[in-house]
Amino acid sequence: MAIPTELVGSLPRPMKLQEAYEAYDQGTIGWSELQAEQDAAAEDSIKRLEATGEPIVTDGEQRESSFATYPITDTLAGTGLADNLAGDGQFFAIFDDGHHRQLPRLTGGPFRYKTFASEFVTKNRAIATHPVKQAVIAPSMLMLLYPLEEELAGYSRDQFLADLCDEVEKDIRGCFDAGAVRVSIDFTEGRLANKNDSRNPWTNKDMLQEFIDLNNRVIDRFSAEERVNIGIHTCPGGDCDSVHSKEVPYEKLLSKMFQLNAGYFLIQCASEDDREAVYQMCGEYSREDANGVPQVCFMGVVNPLDPAVETAEHVANELVTAAKHIPVSRLGATDDCGFSPFSRDVKPKHGSPDFARDIAMQKITARLAGAAMARQELGAATA
Repeated sequence: MAIPTELVGSLPRPMKLQEAYEAYDQGTIGWSELQAEQDAAAEDSIKRLEATGEPIVTDGEQRESSFATYPITDTLAGTGLADNLAGDGQFFAIFDDGHHRQLPRLTGGPFRYKTFASEFVTKNRAIATHPVKQAVIAPSMLMLLYPLEEELAGYSRDQFLADLCDEVEKDIRGCFDAGAVRVSIDFTEGRLANKNDSRNPWTNKDMLQEFIDLNNRVIDRFSAEERVNIGIHTCPGGDCDSVHSKEVPYEKLLSKMFQLNAGYFLIQCASEDDREAVYQMCGEYSREDANGVPQVCFMGVVNPLDPAVETAEHVANELVTAAKHIPVSRLGATDDCGFSPFSRDVKPKHGSPDFARDIAMQKITARLAGAAMARQELGAATA
């Protein structure tokens, strides 16, 4: 299908679920009670996505502490932290509104996942009538668990990275084995790597190429046929309706990102000031042949951080403009970011996470309708 559509992954968690996470952290409910709320929100997410016509669905990450920490902790507060980790790691990001998100700190080896995303795929396939996708975290994010300036006694950085790559590969393969038709890798640290924020030491270390090389250590373990369905997501953050790196010139990332040997990319664009410049760069830097796979650019056409709902006509116009720079055979439509990548997010610009869930469905509906309109217009133009 020309101009396919695909969501990034997350949806706002209902306030009831967010309150259950808090209650679990406080010890006033147990794990089974939290899981019941997760399951209810996951089923609601899948059914609502299917009602929009979304061709490939997810549970909206309702069962995950966050896109970045689901393998290693049950909650963002650190309840249920995996072995050999402490809660006082470095910041992942400091957002424009002043809040921050902190990663755990590795204290020793070996590094092992506590939870694999295949568990979510198995549960979601039991609910969904549409095909299911799953987002997973990149090794480049989790490499930040290892202390920046020291070697851990008895557990070298090299051994940690080897273990990390094995766990990420296992995560991706497990998702496919459980029945996911697509697996996308979250790479939101890509743009942030060029920020050089003095408050956040790792951003001063010019790590983008290191991130790309590490991610390819995993991606290159998969065949060309498998990599067609392995994607990369990038954005300048999206949490509490705020971002962490939008001021970083996009070309610093886009000129290098397509070195990743993935088959498709979910690329934030709707919230950019000069969207056509982004389309042009994606057309210039994406590869028709990335070690045997053509790279498809799913361009962000709706902005999850803005409660205003885009029209289908706006979406169609953006995709027609994008097609001036990106071959239609390698053009798709997506949302700029997950609608709520962290499990505790009250969506302040929206007023409430429950309202934000409604808005998310309206935006997804607009994306689907706009892609259909663009498909028709571009098909007629090339007929």
